[in-house]
Amino acid sequence: MSENGRFGEDGVILETKIGAERGLTPATTLLFAIACGLSVANVYVAQPLLDAMAGDFGVDAASIGIVVTVTQIGYALGLIFLVPLGDSIDRRRLILGQAALSAIALAIVASASDFAVLLTGMAAVGMLAVVVQSLVALTATLAHAAHRGRAVGTVTSGVVIGILLARFVSGVLADVGGWRLVYLSSAALTLSMTVLLAWSLPRHSRNEAPQSYAKLLWSIPFLFVREPLLRVRAVLALLIFMTFSIFWTAMVLPLSAAPMSLTHTEIGLFGLAGMAGAIAASGAGRLADRGLGERTTGLALALMLVAWLPIALMQWSIWPAIIGVVALDLAIQAVHVTNQSMIFARRPEARSRLVAGYMVFYSVGSATGAIASTTVYGHGGWSGVCMLGAGVSTLALVFWAATRRREECQAAVSSST
Repeated sequence: MSENGRFGEDGVILETKIGAERGLTPATTLLFAIACGLSVANVYVAQPLLDAMAGDFGVDAASIGIVVTVTQIGYALGLIFLVPLGDSIDRRRLILGQAALSAIALAIVASASDFAVLLTGMAAVGMLAVVVQSLVALTATLAHAAHRGRAVGTVTSGVVIGILLARFVSGVLADVGGWRLVYLSSAALTLSMTVLLAWSLPRHSRNEAPQSYAKLLWSIPFLFVREPLLRVRAVLALLIFMTFSIFWTAMVLPLSAAPMSLTHTEIGLFGLAGMAGAIAASGAGRLADRGLGERTTGLALALMLVAWLPIALMQWSIWPAIIGVVALDLAIQAVHVTNQSMIFARRPEARSRLVAGYMVFYSVGSATGAIASTTVYGHGGWSGVCMLGAGVSTLALVFWAATRRREECQAAVSSST
C-alpha cells in the first residue's frame, strides 16, 4: 500500500488519502461544478450560432449541423484517448493540461478564416472538453461513498447550467459582436479557470505501478464485457443525449426564421427554461444513493417522452414549448446523474475508464442527434423533428423496461436455484 493511497491489482489508485480522510469539501465541489460548466459550455455555445456561422461560411441550413457533429466526434476521441489516463497518471496534471490547451483551441476557432479550419478547431475543442469527465471521476473518488451520488449530482448540475447558460450568453455576445466574440470570450474564461484549478486542485501521488497506455485503453472494452450495468446505462446515455441533441440543435432554426424571427439573445433566453434540469440532477443523485436508481430512471424516461407533446406546439405558441423544455431537460439530466452514480459504485479502481466508455455513447448520441435533426428539419420541418425526438424517447423507455424485466427474471431464476 502506498503512503498516500490504496492500489488495486492492476496498479491503479483505488482511493487517495485525501479522499478517504477529508472527502470533498463544499468549496471544492462548487469549483468543480463551475469548471465543468465552463468546459462543457465550450462544446455547446455553437448551437445558437449555427445560422450565423452558416451565413459567414456560405453553408446551407441542412448541412451546418456538421459543426456540432464534428465537435462531438472530437469529444468522443477525447473520451477514448484522454479520459482513461486518469486511472494511471496524476489527474491534476491531466486536468490542467487539457484546460490550457482548450483555451488555445478556442482561440483558433475564433480566428478561423475558412470552414475547414473552423471544423478542425471545433474538433479540438470537443476533444479537450473531456476535462469535464476527468473532474467528474475525481469528484467520485474524493467524495465519501454515502454521499457520492449527491456530489456527482452537484457537479453535474454545473454541467447542465453550463450547457444552458452557454446558449444564452453566446446569444447575447453574438448579437453584440458576432459569433467570433463568443469564442474569444470562452478562450479568456477557460484560461482564467485553468489558473484557479492550478491553485485549488488537490495534489495526488503518482501511480507507483502505472499500466501501459495500450493496456489501459484495451481494458475499456473488457469493462463492458464484465459489467452488464455499464452496457445498459451506456445505451441509455446514447438514446437520451440523442434526444437532447435533436431538440437543442434544431430548435434555433424555426425560432430564428419567420414568423418568429427571434434574435440570438431571445433564443438564448428560451434555453434558460431548461435550468430546471440542473435542480433535478442533485436530487437524482440522492435517490441513487438510496438505491432508487431504477425507479428514478423509469419515471424520468416517461417524462422525456411526454415532453415532446408541448414541444411540438412551439410553432404556434412558445409557452407550451417552455413547459416541454423544462420537462425534457429535467428528465434527461435525472437519467444521466443516475447512470453515473450507479456505474461509479461498481468499479472504484476504474472510474476514469468507466466514465470514458459510458460517455462515448453519450457523444455518439449527441453527434447522431445533431446531424439527424437538421437533416429531418430540412425535409419535414419542426413536426418532423418532434416525431424523431418522440420516437427516440419511446425507444429509450422500451429499452429500459425490457432490460429491467430481464434482470428481474434472472434474479428470480437465481433465487429459485
